[in-house]
Amino acid sequence: MDTPDALIMLNAHSHAALIAAACRRIETAQTPPGLNELAAEAGLSPHHFHRLFKAETGLTPKAYASAHQARRMRTELAGTGTITDAIFEAGYNANSRFYEKAGERLGMRPSDYRAGGANTDIRFAVGQCSLGAILVAGSARGICAISLGDDADALVRGLQDQFPRARLIGADAGFEQWVAQVVGLVETPALGLSLPLDVRGTAFQERVWRALRDIPPGTTTTYAEVAQRIGMPGAVRAVAGACAANNLAVAIPCHRVVRSDGSLSGYRWGVARKQVLIEREAAQAAA
Repeated sequence: MDTPDALIMLNAHSHAALIAAACRRIETAQTPPGLNELAAEAGLSPHHFHRLFKAETGLTPKAYASAHQARRMRTELAGTGTITDAIFEAGYNANSRFYEKAGERLGMRPSDYRAGGANTDIRFAVGQCSLGAILVAGSARGICAISLGDDADALVRGLQDQFPRARLIGADAGFEQWVAQVVGLVETPALGLSLPLDVRGTAFQERVWRALRDIPPGTTTTYAEVAQRIGMPGAVRAVAGACAANNLAVAIPCHRVVRSDGSLSGYRWGVARKQVLIEREAAQAAA
């Protein structure tokens, strides 16, 4: 006879399988299925299905479909067809529906995104902080890149690779204030950062990055714990991949994530910098 704990575990696995199937349904559909259709396929009421879907994925079915469409759109825009072809290939059944959300999901017009940031202004500045060279870049939506390194020129080349046809503009006085705030965050993380962020990633990456921003300065967590927090305990390696894809050093604090044994894993901007950040935050929290 099954114990209560075994039944709970069985139900949890059953629910996870239903939501995984629904995610695959959304991802493979040419036009995103509606809530009632998804719920019926799962054998649940719309209300119950909506609650389970959000509990498992951290997103509503509609938000998940929107994020997946945006990801497909980015992929299609990188291809060789026309923008109209890309819109319909991504599952938008009308141009107007896509263009309503284009700036929100891509950070720029689709033609500009496809052209490597053509016609887009990205302000940037390179300076020095206690961790070496720092590059801060911002679009019209907010800070879109914070990079750390030893070579300032290499940081600028990295930004050029990300947006090869954008207009990269040296910082003006207003942007210098943003840079000062970012440097202040590096030196005193407990101050936080009130600036808008231009965060661009997959639905999964954005869930991970939101969870990272909830980790208080002076504390660390593990990749497995982050996976638990987002309701996907089996996605430990995917969480590590999302940390590696983070373009906003310190503002999205992937440096606060360590291995299960407490040791430091790789860090996009160098393990030595990761250790300095962790030790600095711990010292400031204890002061």
